[in-house]
Parts: sequence; C-alpha cells; structure tokens
Amino acid sequence: MANTREEQLAAIDRLLTIMNELREGCPWDRKQTMESLRHLTIEEVYELGDAILDKDTEEIKKELGDILLHIVFYSKIGSETGDFDIADVANAICDKLIVRHPHIYGDVKVENEEDVKRNWEQIKLNEGKKSVLQGVPRSLPALVKASRIQEKVAGVGFDWERPGQVWEKLQEELQEFKEEVDADDQDKMEAEFGDLLFSVINYARFLNIDPESALERTNKKFIKRFQFLEQKAAENSKALSDMSLEEMDVFWEEAKKLP
Repeated sequence: MANTREEQLAAIDRLLTIMNELREGCPWDRKQTMESLRHLTIEEVYELGDAILDKDTEEIKKELGDILLHIVFYSKIGSETGDFDIADVANAICDKLIVRHPHIYGDVKVENEEDVKRNWEQIKLNEGKKSVLQGVPRSLPALVKASRIQEKVAGVGFDWERPGQVWEKLQEELQEFKEEVDADDQDKMEAEFGDLLFSVINYARFLNIDPESALERTNKKFIKRFQFLEQKAAENSKALSDMSLEEMDVFWEEAKKLP
C-alpha cells in the first residue's frame, strides 16, 4: 500500500535529520567530502542497475535509498560551505523540468515523444550551451557514451531517416573492418572496429534496444552458463584446463537449456 504524501514528506524529513546527526556525531560521516563520496556514488548507481536488470524490486528499493542518501549527503556538505542545500537542489530540478516541458507548463504543442526530445535539446541550446553534446559526461563508459551521443544529435535532426539505411551503414563498416583485418594493420583495425561498434549501437537505437542492457543481459547469461560448466566439471572431478573443448561443449549445451 502506497504511503500518503504526508508520510512521504515525513520520511524525507527523517532522513535529513539523521544526516545532520551523522555529520555531527559519526567520525566517518564527518570526514567525507564530495570527492571521497564520488566513487561510492558511481558504485551505488551500478548496483541499482544490477537490481533493475534482475527485476528485484526489494533490492531496487534498497539501492534507491542508498542513492537518495548520497544526494542528501552532497547537499549537506554543500550547505556547510554555503553553496547550496537540499532545497536548492530540489528547486533547481523543479525549475529545469518546468522550463524544459513547455508542452505541459506553457503553450507549446507536441505530437509525440520525438517532438519532446527535439524541444528539450533546443531549449538546452537556448540556455547557453554551445553544443548539444555538452550534456554527455566525459567519464561515461564508451558504449553508454556512444549511445547518448547518438540520442543527442538525433534530437536536433542529425539522424538517418530509416532503419534500413543504418543497416546498410553497419554492413559497410563491417566490410571496412574486415579489409583492415586482412591487411593486418593493427591501428586501422582498432579504428574500424570502433566505427563498427558505433554503427551497431546506432542500429540498436533504431530498434529501440538499449545496447548497455542488451550486452549486460548477455554477460549475465554467459556467466550463468560458464559457472554451470565449472560446476559440472567439479562434479566429475575434472579441471577445466584439463578438459578438451569437445568435453566442455557437452556441458555448455546442457547449460544453454537452463531457464
């Protein structure tokens, strides 16, 4: 059963109170800075991502709590330096959402999701950003960054018209990569492989597939099957390093039948 608005606000107030108490009384919490929390925050986001992929709602709730704690923690540190507090953080995102949704809070008309995305990117440029790509964090993993870059430029109309065109580009990049492999030019192979991956990610976007989630799904599937292989080898008192590929393939085929 969902909590009432009053209960939700009371829970946030409770967290703010606890944060104040920890910052004053706990040696570890008192010592933390924004810099020391940064890598922990990144780790928490990845843990949330794992829980989402596992569809574990209980774990999602816990990981969201951890991230919320970090938001409150950064805000507390900001209040101590006089730069900002949790109210400033909340009001800043509220103001941004209102400005960037003129079809809700203004008189702009939109027909679909794509119109909303285009408006969003145009508004950001009007806010003073010199490039639509300024909003892509430099430290993003390359695969995620490629996906965000493509979404950003598509938002201002720099995009293919049909999925078939992207598929043709993908085939072209695959052929160019093969040519460099045949030529055994390591530097050009790497460059063409990057182009190939970029095209694969772009094609995934046209198919409404999130490449990061798709790859992680395959990672999890592979891990599960390989650990089954290790388990079966152990049950037969064998080390994988001593088994032939043919022997391992028997167990691998069994693993592929797992749910």
